[in-house]
Amino acid sequence: MFEVAIKMLMHDKTKFIGLFIGIGFTAFLVTFAFAYFAGFMTRGFALVSENPSADIWVMDSAENSTEATINLSDSSLPLVKSVKGVNYAIPLYLGDVTARFPNGHFQSFQIIGVDDATLSGTPLPTNKLGAKILHMPQSIIVDSGGTSGKLQTPINKKDMWAYDGVHLNSPTRKLRYGDELLINDKRVVVRGVSKTIPRFPPRPLIYTTQSNFKRLIPGEKRYITFILVRVQKGFSPKIVAQNITKQTRLKAITSDEFKKESVIWYLINSEDVGDMVNMVILAMIVGFGVTGIMLYMFTYENLKQYAVLKAMGANNSQLIKMVFTQAFAGVIIGSGIGIGVCAIIGESIASVDFPFRLMWFAPLLGFLGVLIVSITAAFFSVKPILKMEVGVVFAGR
Repeated sequence: MFEVAIKMLMHDKTKFIGLFIGIGFTAFLVTFAFAYFAGFMTRGFALVSENPSADIWVMDSAENSTEATINLSDSSLPLVKSVKGVNYAIPLYLGDVTARFPNGHFQSFQIIGVDDATLSGTPLPTNKLGAKILHMPQSIIVDSGGTSGKLQTPINKKDMWAYDGVHLNSPTRKLRYGDELLINDKRVVVRGVSKTIPRFPPRPLIYTTQSNFKRLIPGEKRYITFILVRVQKGFSPKIVAQNITKQTRLKAITSDEFKKESVIWYLINSEDVGDMVNMVILAMIVGFGVTGIMLYMFTYENLKQYAVLKAMGANNSQLIKMVFTQAFAGVIIGSGIGIGVCAIIGESIASVDFPFRLMWFAPLLGFLGVLIVSITAAFFSVKPILKMEVGVVFAGR
């Protein structure tokens, strides 16, 4: 009976292709939605990904992400360095500033202060001058952080720092080497523009040295947001993190653990996660509509064939198994097509800064989503078969 079910499925080429397109479309929507979600979550811990040399992140005990932070005292750094197994520990500063552009326009930035000596965590600027350009006086590196059109400065010199007020409607270009900005009435010079991992939520970024960071944001009692730790060879990062927590009473976790905690924090606190969940639900609803209609039409229009089989002695149980066999065949082939197309399209749009990351669970959940939709659609499709009267079907021929 299973072989007959497959032959019935492939007999009508038009309906056969239409059914697989419908199921493939469902697989594409569900897989794409979860890959889109994973892309956003990856951006949520972009700061951790930018510092691969850090084995352990030390922070206030109440922190769970890089988005909601509170600073540590300066005395925290030598305490962390004194823990056995710590190779080196460097501070990382985070803050928010508003920069004034030469035409009078202003823009909010997240400013990141990196260690003066190592410059660890500094992205390479596109002009390929290297991170050491931050050692030049008043230097910064700017990054769009996933935004667009935020890093614009006037083209004409007459529109820069004009005495007659702001020139907001003047023609602009992108920031480049040598451009100047004002932060808290202090001059900074753009030494490079980087293209690092976009942020979630998107926001422009400024990278500078810790000494320049303190110059731009004076008067703070506490500057250190995170302490980045590299462990000595032969020591386990997890064990060293536990020892740091015991000795300093600060929270110390490995980079992988921090990424996981950041994702959980976003799941609980971010309103955007709800939008992504709605996107997945919408994909399932659309997929159910397309797949359900196609499978129902296929079953209904083959009632005569099912009537023949029933007249030959097939019972309802066997006919139902045939419908589910056709549904499972559609799931296998259709989901393969849909997930494959999603991977191809997704990787192409990911290259243009679209938040897409096809992790292992996205194809799996895409397949499960299609399976649930197809099984549900199959339940509705068997109703005409169960209600079918063989004599009535043949009478209508």
